[in-house]
Amino acid sequence: MPTSTNPPLVAVSIAPQRHSHTLIEESQEFVINLPTLELLQSVYACGSFSGRSFDKFKKANLTPIPAKKVKAPAIRECIAHLECTVENQFTTGDHTIFVGEIVAAYVNPGVFTERYSLETARMLYHAGGNNFAVLDPKIYKP
Repeated sequence: MPTSTNPPLVAVSIAPQRHSHTLIEESQEFVINLPTLELLQSVYACGSFSGRSFDKFKKANLTPIPAKKVKAPAIRECIAHLECTVENQFTTGDHTIFVGEIVAAYVNPGVFTERYSLETARMLYHAGGNNFAVLDPKIYKP
């Protein structure tokens, strides 16, 4: 979730029992990797298995690549990557919201051209539970 444009901030919400929570809290950094619909099974696998017990990259058939400015890995198969350092964190009920400053942002070559295309990108969004969605490619303007 974007939270600020100046400075560029995003927020992620993660339950404390998740291995990702521990990793972010200890390292104070994370990478948001943006998947497409083609990665649905891999994304589902990542949410279904704990990194404490499994190598999620192998389990989900994904490839870690070095990030440009943080130590956390990016995912080669995702189309875009937001590298973040934790600026703040706070508890909201049974989750922690980590607010990260974007220190590097990039897309895979050929994904975006002069004009952003929802038909080409088909980015995957988690809609809760086992439900995922892509945006309708028709853009509505007032």
